[in-house]
Amino acid sequence: MLFEHRHIGPTTEDQLLMLQTLGYADMQSFIKAVVPDNILQAEELAVGQALSEVEALAELKSLAKKNKVYKSYIGQGYYNTATPNVILRNILENPAWYTAYTPYQPEISQGRLEAMLNYQTLISDLTGLEISNASMLDEGTAAAEAMTLSLRQRKGKEKSNRYFVDQHCLPQTIDIIKTRATPMGIDVIVGEPTADNIDNVFGVLLQYPGVDGEVRDFKALIETAHAQHALVTMAADVMALVLLQSPAELGADIAVGNTQRFGVPLGFGGPHAAYMATSEKYKRSLPGRLVGVSKDSAGNAAYRLALQTREQHIRREKATSNICTAQ
Repeated sequence: MLFEHRHIGPTTEDQLLMLQTLGYADMQSFIKAVVPDNILQAEELAVGQALSEVEALAELKSLAKKNKVYKSYIGQGYYNTATPNVILRNILENPAWYTAYTPYQPEISQGRLEAMLNYQTLISDLTGLEISNASMLDEGTAAAEAMTLSLRQRKGKEKSNRYFVDQHCLPQTIDIIKTRATPMGIDVIVGEPTADNIDNVFGVLLQYPGVDGEVRDFKALIETAHAQHALVTMAADVMALVLLQSPAELGADIAVGNTQRFGVPLGFGGPHAAYMATSEKYKRSLPGRLVGVSKDSAGNAAYRLALQTREQHIRREKATSNICTAQ
């Protein structure tokens, strides 16, 4: 890393006083004294002349045209998409909406919070569940968060440490589940989703549709799981939910999945923002952020973070999750 040694502007009286107190005549001599020679760059960077936005975009597009675009066969829950130009221009290229991370003072960015609220509403509509967060890093980590949520809710005198995972789940999801489970002492059972295989577990993860493309009716299996106080998570293709019965209609307690289907480019396999939805009664255990609506002092609607159990920047050791995005 180089420390660029640019021309320093006029020194103010206060700065001069501080420099003299430290024993330096000016800012140049101070920088030379404190910055090692091997990282100090004496000449200015060759960044060229300033460009207008139009000129800069033209230059970037000319560079991008040198890329070679190949057909992707990645599969495994990732699908190529077409994003209409009207969406691209008015949403993805609109700075009121597109920043990927919530700032520490999110209420300043009402446009971003409104976008998240719209997203939460859409996910709730498609999954049939009462609340949705905004949002998780990818489907695998969302499924792992669903497993830990289920663990926190387990009941009974003899609390099981067994978690069942449908063998038709995406392979990367199964791997992430196993990785998260190991340090927590959770015994992960991967197999065919049958009533016998889900005996004495605290939670169940089902893929809908399966990685093989089959759409299974899990209603009876979910009832069996509930009879032994196990929570059921469905990893559901969010686009398929436009046509299929929702996880809530089938009786699922939690739904997770990848939202890359909504027009996000493949990006060499992600990660892409995942959704996570559940029932109102589990909201205190739901990781990530919940956006809500209040009224400001003038009586107008104002968007705010209603619940942020993530809180990695305040109480990291108590956070339900440290992995989320607003992609």
